[in-house]
Amino acid sequence: MPKLVVITPGLTGLAHEVTTDKASVGRVEDNRFCITEPSVSSHHCELWLKGDDVVVKDLNSTNGTFVNEVQVAAEKEVMLRPGQVLRLGQVELRYETGKKQNEQPRQTVKLDPAAGATIVMTKGAGFGKKENKINKIFLIVGGVLVVIIIVALVVALMKVGPSA
Repeated sequence: MPKLVVITPGLTGLAHEVTTDKASVGRVEDNRFCITEPSVSSHHCELWLKGDDVVVKDLNSTNGTFVNEVQVAAEKEVMLRPGQVLRLGQVELRYETGKKQNEQPRQTVKLDPAAGATIVMTKGAGFGKKENKINKIFLIVGGVLVVIIIVALVVALMKVGPSA
């Protein structure tokens, strides 16, 4: 059964089976697929199955909808193919069909009729996962605090000195 599986640490285990019926995805409970994470908008996007691909339509979300790190324009429909990653705000989901995935990166052809251009993108060609700088800052600040506490304890014990 085709499904979107959350791969973001801390939210793993969430999954949504994709059908041909439109399903809304968002932070509030009236969505068919509810993801209670602050970076996901109340009504973030819509999904439905079309063949082996999933159609994704952004619903003017605040933090954006991305397919393999390429932003989906508001109110536009984009095809998500098996193995690709859908990112809603900071939450990443992988589209799985249960079939064996192709080992070769799949090219995505994007047509822009307004500009009269065709853009061919290959997975991993210039796009990377965002680094989570908040975690790094938290670890650094935590390490500094631990060192300060240890130094303060050593100084306090030296002032008290040995008794008896």
